Amino acid sequence: MNDPLESAFPCEFPVKIMGRSDGAVRMRTAAIVARHFGEAAGAAATERASSDGTYVALTYTVTASNRAQLDALYRELTACDEVLMAL
Repeated sequence: MNDPLESAFPCEFPVKIMGRSDGAVRMRTAAIVARHFGEAAGAAATERASSDGTYVALTYTVTASNRAQLDALYRELTACDEVLMAL
């Protein structure tokens, strides 16, 4: 059976990640994103700190080829100890 969502690919997709702002989350998530979407995607993120500086929100905008590619990325991100949440 075909997935009706597959017709939406390829597409630009924002991946939002939240973690503690200790510096490790940026390095680890960049490496994970790069494994799935290439070095350029891993290097290009916007970053926003929480008001008290405890947390950081990162957004990587990737060009996804299919749903399986995004699923693999989210599985690896949610397994990462530095990542508190991935949307």
